[in-house]
Amino acid sequence: MPLTFRKSFRILPGVRLNINRRSWSLTTGGGSHGPRHTHSSTGRRTTSMDLPGPFGWRKTTTKRRRNR
Repeated sequence: MPLTFRKSFRILPGVRLNINRRSWSLTTGGGSHGPRHTHSSTGRRTTSMDLPGPFGWRKTTTKRRRNR
C-alpha cells in the first residue's frame, strides 16, 4: 500500500491552500450554495458546485502544452 500525503490549510475565509506530494492548489469560494474555483500548480483549473440532493457539477480544464 503506497503512502500518500495531503494537507489543506485555511488561509482566509473562503480560501484554502491544498498541498500534496506532487503539487499545490488554491481553492476559493464554495460558500453555502456557490461555486468553488480551484487553480493547481500543474495548470489544471476546476470549477465545481454542489447541487440539491445527491448531485454535483464539475468542469475541469488543463493548460495546453506547446509543441516545440
